[in-house]
Amino acid sequence: MSPVQKYAIGAGAAVLLSLIFFGTGWITLLVILGVVAAPVVGYLMLDPSQRERLKRARRRGLGR
Repeated sequence: MSPVQKYAIGAGAAVLLSLIFFGTGWITLLVILGVVAAPVVGYLMLDPSQRERLKRARRRGLGR
């Protein structure tokens, strides 16, 4: 994982935690649902052949 990805994950976690503690309930709920739902919806929009290719790429390791 590159250093930029580590910083992005850390910044996302910090924003999420600050929203949980200081944000209003609905805004926090919408942000959490958006973060969770976006990858799920993206995966479900793939064709079965694309899903299989993605599974093979994960097993093999991306970038190798």
